[in-house]
Amino acid sequence: MKMLMMLLVVTMVLAGCNTMNGVGKDMEKAGEAVQKKASE
Repeated sequence: MKMLMMLLVVTMVLAGCNTMNGVGKDMEKAGEAVQKKASE
């Protein structure tokens, strides 16, 4: 039972990291779009 709980926690942590990584990339692209528009 403890092994299952540990596996579940590790899976949730890894999923959370991937989600935050995706959000960071989206924010970076949005920032680049704003900079490009401002320099026009």
